[in-house]
Amino acid sequence: MFDALTQKFGSVFRSLSGRGRITESNVSDAMREVRKALLEADVNYHIVKQFCKDVQEAAIGAEVIKSLRPDQMMVKIVHDELIKLMGPVDTRIYYVTPGPTIILMAGLQGGGKTTTTGKLAKYLLGKNKKPLLVADDLQRPAAIDQLCTLGEQLGVEVYAERDTKDAVRVAKNGIQLAKTKGCDVVILDTAGRLHIDVEMMEQIKAVAAAVSPHQIYLVCDAMTGQDAVNSAKVFNEALELDGVILTKLDGDARGGAALSVKAVTGKPIKFIGVGEKLDKLEEFHPDRMAGRILGMGDVVSLVEKAQEQFDSDEAQKMQAKMAKGTFGFDDFLKQMQAVRKMGGMSSILKMMPGMGGLGQMDIDDGEINKIEGIVHSMTKQERKDPDIIDSSRRRRIARGCGRDVQDVAGLIKTFKRSRDMMKSISGGGLGAMRSLMSGKMDIFSAMSSGGGKFKSSGPRRRTPRKHR
Repeated sequence: MFDALTQKFGSVFRSLSGRGRITESNVSDAMREVRKALLEADVNYHIVKQFCKDVQEAAIGAEVIKSLRPDQMMVKIVHDELIKLMGPVDTRIYYVTPGPTIILMAGLQGGGKTTTTGKLAKYLLGKNKKPLLVADDLQRPAAIDQLCTLGEQLGVEVYAERDTKDAVRVAKNGIQLAKTKGCDVVILDTAGRLHIDVEMMEQIKAVAAAVSPHQIYLVCDAMTGQDAVNSAKVFNEALELDGVILTKLDGDARGGAALSVKAVTGKPIKFIGVGEKLDKLEEFHPDRMAGRILGMGDVVSLVEKAQEQFDSDEAQKMQAKMAKGTFGFDDFLKQMQAVRKMGGMSSILKMMPGMGGLGQMDIDDGEINKIEGIVHSMTKQERKDPDIIDSSRRRRIARGCGRDVQDVAGLIKTFKRSRDMMKSISGGGLGAMRSLMSGKMDIFSAMSSGGGKFKSSGPRRRTPRKHR
């Protein structure tokens, strides 16, 4: 998401670099390109027009701070205006006492509403809440089965009635069960509907009137662009939404919905879906999203993800090993597994300032599996101390994992180089983190485009010259 927009913005800001002062002329040129970039990203035309006007008014005549270049000043102005466009947003869910807190999920057919209901339950479990899911989608035959499967995966109870079409009755009975079970939150998964489906809109209005939900979230597919914004407007008129959840932002979405929905509907984006797995639901923060769009990274989200996946004691042990240069392949596998849980190397790199370009590398999980295969073919001693791996050991490892000897040799050589880099930068803060990720990219980069094989860069064999 936003990759094309980020590149466009970067090009605009580079065109301003080297100038001593922001003038009306160069701002107008820059805003022309910004306008084009936003329209290509499927942002609402009226919002684009107002946004560019606001940026231009803020930028014209602004004195360039001595420590900043004009392009940096322009980045700050655009960043501030993007935050205003998408925010403010309060992502907190306010729980009622006594409970349960009732959340109603609405959306169009195929927008990912039922899956998002499961993701929200997973999010609530992480907040030490006890949710109950209510299968109130009685139109789609597989909807109840899908929600029950999600509940089983999460260990969350699902209330369902398979012999009725009365959505109001199911919602009321589910809430009553939640009170009996002592659940904190009830999430109602209502039926998906079409824009023109008046009957279905009346049904969801009846459910909302009967149970008086404390929060109503609309689930929108970000891939549909402005259509997602239009549907949010229609639902808001019928239900008075509390917020929007945008799904599939990890896909090919151009970002128009994320930049438009708040301005068009007045309702904030509360959460974003960034993957298919149940833990891929994130709180939406306009300042962090603006940073990602402008290539400034999102260090706060990166740290939060790392805190979820890395144990502090384990992290200290890893750092000590890096400092001593005793970091082995077992340690590497642990970090690789944690990186996968954080969304993968590409996702992490996009959150780091100045490393968004590396984040565009296409790293195939299948190739990562091949690396793990090579490592698992090593003995415990070899994984602990790669320096003992000689040519005969490399041949044995290659046979064990079904790879070429050159692949094994290339991985070991690159790993040693990266390990030495980790030792030299250990304890160096964000700059060290950048270098560390760059070092890991040495290991991963061979997978991005070269067929997935690590080639040892040993000395070339010279072909003997023929004597004339």
